[in-house]
Amino acid sequence: MSCEAGVSLDAWLAALAEPGTVRPVLNAPNPVLAREGDEVDPTDPAVLRLAADLVATMRVSRGCVGLAAPQIGESAKVFAVDVTGHPKAVTVHGTFVLCNATVVSATRWRPGREGCLSVPDLTGDVKRASRVVVEGALPGTGEPVRLTTDGFEARALQHEIDHCAGMLFLDRVAGAHALYQRKVYL
Repeated sequence: MSCEAGVSLDAWLAALAEPGTVRPVLNAPNPVLAREGDEVDPTDPAVLRLAADLVATMRVSRGCVGLAAPQIGESAKVFAVDVTGHPKAVTVHGTFVLCNATVVSATRWRPGREGCLSVPDLTGDVKRASRVVVEGALPGTGEPVRLTTDGFEARALQHEIDHCAGMLFLDRVAGAHALYQRKVYL
């Protein structure tokens, strides 16, 4: 991922004024998950608190690499991503939160297995771009960001942008044959 906004995402994260609150994650078929989120004002202090809550909740959720505002009950276009330490991740750029993000370029489409905290019992095969350019804004400052990434991190970004649009990975699988019971690890 390259950050073409002249800001360090790690420095931004370190500047979060206070730690977030861990919030409950909603499960499908909760209607908030199926509703398109509202665009937000990234400079609104409430959006900065939401960003901190997303990061805090993501960090305590086992295996979580991304979390969107609708998953914690907020119908807003805000999400957090961090693929650090995931075995499928090659390109890794730490923790970041984006507001009002959109995919502006997507190439090299490939199928891959996805899971979701909001669909705890299933995984599914979803075809996604393995290279993306995403534009959004940083919460707190509103600084515009253009991110370029690939592989698993690109998949995670697209998954979270879908959440903000009211979509689950279940909406992208080819059919029941592409769904699998999630393995339970003790």
